[in-house]
Amino acid sequence: MSGGVDSSVAAALLQRQGHEVLGCFMRLGSPGEELETPRMEDGAGRPQARIGHQGCCSINDAADARLVAARLGIPFYVVNFRNDFGRIIDYFEREYHAGRTPNPCVRCNDWLKYGKLRQYSEQLGCDAVATGHYARVVATADGPRLARGLDHAKDQSYVLFGIGRDAVARMMLPIGDMEKPRVRELARELGLPVSDKPDSQEICFVPDDYASFLERRDPARFAAGAIEDESGRVLGTHEGHQHFTVGQRKGLRVPATIPLYVLRKDPARNAVVVGPRESLEVTAVEADQVTWYGNASSFAVAACDAQVRAHGVPIPARAALSAGVLRVEFDRPEAGVAPGQAVVCYDGEGCVLGGGWIRDTFRA
Repeated sequence: MSGGVDSSVAAALLQRQGHEVLGCFMRLGSPGEELETPRMEDGAGRPQARIGHQGCCSINDAADARLVAARLGIPFYVVNFRNDFGRIIDYFEREYHAGRTPNPCVRCNDWLKYGKLRQYSEQLGCDAVATGHYARVVATADGPRLARGLDHAKDQSYVLFGIGRDAVARMMLPIGDMEKPRVRELARELGLPVSDKPDSQEICFVPDDYASFLERRDPARFAAGAIEDESGRVLGTHEGHQHFTVGQRKGLRVPATIPLYVLRKDPARNAVVVGPRESLEVTAVEADQVTWYGNASSFAVAACDAQVRAHGVPIPARAALSAGVLRVEFDRPEAGVAPGQAVVCYDGEGCVLGGGWIRDTFRA
């Protein structure tokens, strides 16, 4: 239970279905936990959820989750994952300093929600871990599979791809068959105090912008370098390649007669390469650290829909898996794909086939 409307409604639905429900909040020790705003009260003086600018898993969210658990009459546990969460922050820093684009939300699901928390649930004797993600678990001939949520605009199956077969077999996603407006409506019907709480949007451990966060933690890793065009000609300077992401257009501060975008970063030389938008287009990627749900450990070619961002548009593609490396070739070019992102493949029914972490991108 993160203190948001989605996990709160998920807990209420499970309780309504007759399950014995235990609420768990993950204490992460992130900067968001320092947020403290006065708790609002309703007309009768009863405490209401805090509404404000915050990521998930802040200390305010813990109080909201506890309030919902009390309203439902279920046990509530706060589990201390501070040390484990440090692994995610280290990963985030390491990837950015290496010039890649990390996704800490995917890693949090892999390592914590359906990793460490699943282990904790087994100690409590629980049969499953449930969350408020917009995704579904569907029965297939090959066993339970992860699939897109009914609300495609909110679908979160992408950020769950890496949890693996064992976790999928012991997961429950109660709101996966619902659309967001109905979730809020149901929260109001149930009298949950978080019914109008805004969705969390930020990376929970980055209170401002990610580059400032990284620079405060290790200023020695930031140094001035060159902004170059594709031929290597220097167009300007920057204050650290970590300030840029592939596909970025604004903030380059170099003179040009056409719009320029960040094409790639070279951390070894501390250089940022820019060029026209057409140079951003990628036709294929290769990924490692693959999680695959199909029966085959390798295959030549399979048609699929590929996704390279959490809320990206699916791309018709062909995938091949060999020796632990997933190669995905897009039927149409995709702009702004960067090493460090995840590529996730789906079948025609919206079930997750598998995915991996992009190590290389290829242009036409």
